[in-house]
Amino acid sequence: MEKKYFVGESFSKAQRLESGEYEDCRFLQAELESQDLTGYKFVDCHFEDSNMSLAKLKNTSFQKVYFKNCKLQGLHFEYCNPFLFEVSFESCQLNLASFYQIKGKGTHFSHCNLREVDFSSADFSLAHFENCDLIGAIFDQSVLEKADFYSAEGYQINPAINRIKKAKFSREGVLGLVAHLDINIQ
Repeated sequence: MEKKYFVGESFSKAQRLESGEYEDCRFLQAELESQDLTGYKFVDCHFEDSNMSLAKLKNTSFQKVYFKNCKLQGLHFEYCNPFLFEVSFESCQLNLASFYQIKGKGTHFSHCNLREVDFSSADFSLAHFENCDLIGAIFDQSVLEKADFYSAEGYQINPAINRIKKAKFSREGVLGLVAHLDINIQ
């Protein structure tokens, strides 16, 4: 079966996408919850006000894909095709998502809910977590060098098991770096 190729198209309120490659496409209010997106390819695409929660992402390609005001809960980005993987998120719900072993260097998260997201063994060096809620997020063997957590909140990162050299934190946020010590700071 031959895959379809879409270039420069806009999809509004789509309920289902045809299997194929999408380049420079815009998706507005797409309702893709639980859809099987296995093998789909998105290049230079923009998703806005869309719901992709619990979609299957086996070998899905996201190359320079921007998500704004989207629900992306429970997504397993680790199943995506890693070749040229590049995403950015603004005002998105990513709770319970997984970036396990993802190379997300320089990824930008702005005003996102990242509660209980798994960043284990991932490389998010130079990433920006601007005004993000990271309560319950898992950082284990993560590379976070030069990442910007200055305006993020709720994170707990153990510097003994994560690489955080030259990462940026606010004075209040530093408490999230010592929470594992079970000490009382007053």
